Amino acid sequence: MLRNVAAVVLDDFEAFELGVVCEVFGVDRTDDGLPSYEFGVVSGEPGPLRSRAGFTIEAPFGLDRLAGADMIAVPALNGPRGRASGRPVPERLLAELRAAVARGAWVLSVCTGAFVLGEAGLLDRRRCTTHWQRAADLARYYPAALVDPAVLYVEDGTVITSAGTAAGIDACLHLVRREQGAWVANGIARRMIVPPHRDGGQAQYIRQPVVPAGDGDLGGLLDWVQVNLGRPLTVAQLAARAHMSPRTFARRFTAETGTTPQRWLTGQRILRAQELLEETGKTIDAIAAETGFGTAMVLRHHFRAWRGTSPSAYRRVFRGPAAA
Repeated sequence: MLRNVAAVVLDDFEAFELGVVCEVFGVDRTDDGLPSYEFGVVSGEPGPLRSRAGFTIEAPFGLDRLAGADMIAVPALNGPRGRASGRPVPERLLAELRAAVARGAWVLSVCTGAFVLGEAGLLDRRRCTTHWQRAADLARYYPAALVDPAVLYVEDGTVITSAGTAAGIDACLHLVRREQGAWVANGIARRMIVPPHRDGGQAQYIRQPVVPAGDGDLGGLLDWVQVNLGRPLTVAQLAARAHMSPRTFARRFTAETGTTPQRWLTGQRILRAQELLEETGKTIDAIAAETGFGTAMVLRHHFRAWRGTSPSAYRRVFRGPAAA
């Protein structure tokens, strides 16, 4: 039963992510018939603890508070801690996190809090995530972790990791729903004025880099393609325009961009579709035609494969329900 909740704070913490945990579990909503939690903010190291925003806090509890917790949350820090930064995590905290998982308690991280879980060994052979900008670092420093950078949160055993900032809300509400049912999770979300569940994942927020104009032998061709995405382009046509055989073109293209011509082309079309969904009121059919997908059905297929959501749902997130 989820009753006793602790949030561990380390120096250089992120205020919003700590606030997310405090808002979900530290607010008394019994007037709405919702359960209350025995909530405590715990100092993971000697204080006062400074936030990235510059203010300091004195947490009311020490690490002894973690022994009876049903869930321990580790909010984000201003960058990684542990071997990824040269700033160690207190061994006592790591031991408490390991003990919590061993006794069946939940451990939840928000954003870069995942690096603390990695230091404790809790991500080994577990699916996990963090902010997409830090996912490669998490995988590099904890190679036994199964890092998925394309999701908002992951539950593996009793360990939950979430992506950046607001994804912490999704992860906390997921845990409430898991332990106490949809009615409780929906009630908390309604009081917070947030959706009880969001579709999609981090992929819909990631801008894939493109090769800058003029870079490499193919710079001019790539610029031309981005202006002509609405055409029914093929790899053979692009190779001919570059005055290369398809095989040479594919090899040269992969060397310069790190991906295949077809995948790059599809990615550029997805990016253009995102821009049109965010910035215009054009129909899905019109956007499909303008981006070279041809039909709305084909656009939806590729958009879901690349961004984990539908074009309409993406538009709702960025322009509001009325726009969709």
